[in-house]
Amino acid sequence: MSTPERVCVGSAADLPDQTEVTVNGTSVVVVRFEGTFYALRNNCTHKDHPLLGGSVEAGKITCEKHGGKFELETGKARALPAVKAVKLYRAEVEDGQVYVSEL
Repeated sequence: MSTPERVCVGSAADLPDQTEVTVNGTSVVVVRFEGTFYALRNNCTHKDHPLLGGSVEAGKITCEKHGGKFELETGKARALPAVKAVKLYRAEVEDGQVYVSEL
């Protein structure tokens, strides 16, 4: 049984509010919102557009292409045209570093 990949994104103090990292070959967007880090698959479930760079407000990230919104905490789609949830990843801070891994 293999151990899931755990990727160090960088120093929590120095990371931008959004950044991208690759976990097991999948692009993941890491978002800092109100002091907490969240990690979601960097792919809108509506039309395969990256979520990186989308606006973040009220605990949701908005896809720039068509306006689909996803909850940072649950991954649930909260605005059309997106109806399917986006996959979540674990984001944790340890010794000042942010790490991302599969749930």
